[in-house]
Amino acid sequence: MRREQEKGGFRPLSAGEIRVLADNGCTAEDWGAVTVAPGFDAAKVRETAFSGTCRLGAFRKTFVLPGGVRKPAGVYRATLHNVTVGDDCRLSNVRSYIANYDIGAGALIGNVDKIYVEGESSFGNGVEVSVMNETGGREVTIHAALTAHEAYLEAMYRHRPELVAALKRFAQAKTDAARSSRGTIGCGATVVDTGLVRNVFIGDGAVVDGAARLSNGSLMSRPDTPVVIGRGVSADDFIVQDGSRVEDGTRLVRCYVGQSCELGHGYSASDSLFFCNCLEENGEACAVFAGPFTVTHHKSTLLIAGMFSFMNAGSGSNQSNHMYKLGPIHQGALERGSKTASDSYILWPARVGAFSLVMGRHTTNPDTSSLPFSYLIESKGVTYLVPGVNLRSVGTIRDAQKWPKRDQRAPEGRLDKVNFNLLSPYTIDKMVRGIGILESLRALSGATSDTYAYQSARITNAALEKGIGFYRMAIDKFLGNSLISRLEKVTDGDYLGGLRPTTDAGLGDWVDLSGLLAPHSCVSEILDDVESGKIASCEALDARMVELQARYYDYEWTWAYALLLRYYGLEEGKIGYRDLVFIVRRWRESVLKLDRLLYEDARKEFSLSTKTGFGFDGLGATTEADFAGVRGTFETNPFVLAVTEHMTRKNALGELWIDRLNALAGEELKK
Repeated sequence: MRREQEKGGFRPLSAGEIRVLADNGCTAEDWGAVTVAPGFDAAKVRETAFSGTCRLGAFRKTFVLPGGVRKPAGVYRATLHNVTVGDDCRLSNVRSYIANYDIGAGALIGNVDKIYVEGESSFGNGVEVSVMNETGGREVTIHAALTAHEAYLEAMYRHRPELVAALKRFAQAKTDAARSSRGTIGCGATVVDTGLVRNVFIGDGAVVDGAARLSNGSLMSRPDTPVVIGRGVSADDFIVQDGSRVEDGTRLVRCYVGQSCELGHGYSASDSLFFCNCLEENGEACAVFAGPFTVTHHKSTLLIAGMFSFMNAGSGSNQSNHMYKLGPIHQGALERGSKTASDSYILWPARVGAFSLVMGRHTTNPDTSSLPFSYLIESKGVTYLVPGVNLRSVGTIRDAQKWPKRDQRAPEGRLDKVNFNLLSPYTIDKMVRGIGILESLRALSGATSDTYAYQSARITNAALEKGIGFYRMAIDKFLGNSLISRLEKVTDGDYLGGLRPTTDAGLGDWVDLSGLLAPHSCVSEILDDVESGKIASCEALDARMVELQARYYDYEWTWAYALLLRYYGLEEGKIGYRDLVFIVRRWRESVLKLDRLLYEDARKEFSLSTKTGFGFDGLGATTEADFAGVRGTFETNPFVLAVTEHMTRKNALGELWIDRLNALAGEELKK
């Protein structure tokens, strides 16, 4: 807007225009300080007071409001101080004033109280958010380009002070770039029925409708993915990224809201970070690091002093972060994909392994990070751990399928790099360690022990044995998936030669940088480059994160190939086609076993007990018919059909590769 008008030039008001404005009830401290764009129509400005330097565009547009009401562009009943109003805007019923703002073309502002910039502001950039530990020590500096991965490094790598200092310099550069004594209301933005707006950047296409108070923040809206701020919202010291909606009386204090999040129904949050596609309703968050796809729906749910991602909190879920001694200094983590059942409770410190389910009250500070896909169940004050059982859960697979579909971000400009894989080096490595842990427990206490003690939890004998079996099936499935994917990339028929990794990167431990899975060695290299100054900005750091994500499958194969050799007792350079046949057979067997377990788990949803409450006015067939009318039948359920189709497809794929590799094995023997 500004570039267009500077090119066309603003001109002083003519004497005739001043008379029209005065006749329309307008006043000015100095009419000479009011300039206008070509095409300006003084008749479109009424009952407005001008002070300072003001510039007005040409008002030709007619706004069509909900219900079909038509309103002309212009300025009506307002007080403007040092304000630029772009072309085709409508400002009306400004009860107090607008000061020190540039308003983009096509903006709609009406029935508002105060909109102003006071002094010099960075519009929420540079605010420190005390995540995880309310008393400080893990502060993350928010800014308009913050990603989940940068925030993770700043919060969790406090043992590398030079790294943290560099990340804070990156954030300071962003803060300095945003600092201004003038605010912005972007092109096509809407601000209506709103109270105080103080030191707030409002991006293009943003909608602020009925907010109570916005202070020191940024709405990083884009026309194709607008930010929406709704009724009764109160926010201080905040940044909201494009595509997000904050509505229905939500209260934010020192918060960052990532792309395509939804916060509403009276949600309350302080000192918290919410990264892409989070859904937070009704409850409360305090000092929370909510990675991508963290979800909570219920009024009775409190998330506090924890790190989460791909998480779903049940009603009444809460945690405690202090024991009334040194204050709220404790913290915890539910690793990616975890869930909490209704009325669950965890006393921090604790760490729950990936894709686990927490049920009951847990006060013994468990650490189950090396036993993913587990249940934590409380019985009479005791935490029982059921390792690996979540691998057979319909809910786990359904979640993994729905997350990519629920990514509402625009394809371009995504800040957070998200890996949706259920089985990855990150989780499989934990399973390998988990098998070692379980087998050590069995050897230490004896195979006939009724229960085993691990990390303040108990594991029954049956759960231990089944857990080892679940983990072995998952490892076979992952290694087979990786192998077949690798073989499918071979174009010259040299399948054995194609097994050789193209990079050494990927070996060793892997980490989850709040959604981005990567080898620890690669992350360490990036951190070294940040500390040395080779990476000297947020943009340069983000470019390396993009590279990590793009090369994931190369790194995954390097890691998987090393495990494949070790796990199946093979020697590099001596693998034959019969070895590959053996691995594919193990893969096919494991995939089909896990799918059958999922199939049977889904069948439970159609058992007699689940039909209680159906068929209100009849019994027998009426109950069945009512249930079928609402839930459908087991045989026609979409998930069940998907499982059976998956079994058929994977069985056929296994047969194809077994036949192909057997043929090559035969030729190998002839040689």
